[in-house]
Amino acid sequence: MLWSNSFWKTIRFKIRSAMVDKDCKCTSCKCGDMTMDELVSNINDQTKPFIEETFEGYVIRTFDPSYPDHLYKWHSDPEDRVIEVLEDSDWRFQYDNELPTPLITGVDIKIPKGTIHRIIKGTNILKIKIYKSY
Repeated sequence: MLWSNSFWKTIRFKIRSAMVDKDCKCTSCKCGDMTMDELVSNINDQTKPFIEETFEGYVIRTFDPSYPDHLYKWHSDPEDRVIEVLEDSDWRFQYDNELPTPLITGVDIKIPKGTIHRIIKGTNILKIKIYKSY
């Protein structure tokens, strides 16, 4: 038995209605208040969520958990990097298509050039040393 065209129109309407919760485009906090303009603004926000100190051969980055979640984006870097965690924290590191790993003192993380990755925010300050090789 073939289903009528009106049946499919009704089903599509019900599915679309169920998917729309006000005009919220937010996917992380489910606040129900984010508009498309705010979503685009968050995506385009290029603010760096860290303070960086440059030294000979390495940089030290300090991440503050008070920065908003949308600043911790998936990205890749133009050079190989090795990350050394300077102080234990509850932050995590994640390569694309892999499970997150904790950022703890004594465990270096090697990031090959062009590898997609991100840092997942914790509740305390994170301090890391980054060695770059071109």
